[in-house]
Amino acid sequence: MKPYPLSGDNRWQGLQRRIGLTGGIASGKTSVGRFLEQQGIAVLDADLYAHEALAPGTPAASAVLERYGVKVQSELGEGLDRAALGSIVFSDPQERTWLESQVHPFVRERFDRELQKHAEENPVALMIPLLFEAKLENLCSEIWVVYCTPMQQRQRLMLRNQLNLEDAEQRIRAQWPIDRKSELADYVVNNGGVPWSWTPQVNELLKQTSPLY
Repeated sequence: MKPYPLSGDNRWQGLQRRIGLTGGIASGKTSVGRFLEQQGIAVLDADLYAHEALAPGTPAASAVLERYGVKVQSELGEGLDRAALGSIVFSDPQERTWLESQVHPFVRERFDRELQKHAEENPVALMIPLLFEAKLENLCSEIWVVYCTPMQQRQRLMLRNQLNLEDAEQRIRAQWPIDRKSELADYVVNNGGVPWSWTPQVNELLKQTSPLY
């Protein structure tokens, strides 16, 4: 475990401790995020903001409907069929890049607003699955990667989302490999053991401070 977060020009340099919480899909980020909330820490969730970005009537949702038409329209006639949209973007990297170009600016703007709202709280956590991919390191003073093995990741994703092996691997390949993310992390939270076995490590990390604070 590193003694304190790595600092650099691409990190938040303010007084507020901002924990960037990331990892691979199905690695356990949500469980760690919920635990942090239970400790009274505000957790800002990129997935929630991405969901808002594609709500009915938003510019991103309108752009998606214009690009893909009825095949991504909800059967109820309002909003998007997110499963159908997922099938398109997870099977085609170019389409996924296009969708991210519609969603990521909204997500970044939401983070900016929420961070202003929570400016007096310390620490705060930013749960961002695509933290490295979207180049959002500069929102965070330190980065935690929640880690499990790639095999565990596949198994958990297949069970959680009721996916076959091919679909699960498609979704995993849509993100950077979990080992690559771990190499860039300040801290790696090991979620490869029994459920909640990582809690002592997270409690210890929360006690740590760095020269930045």
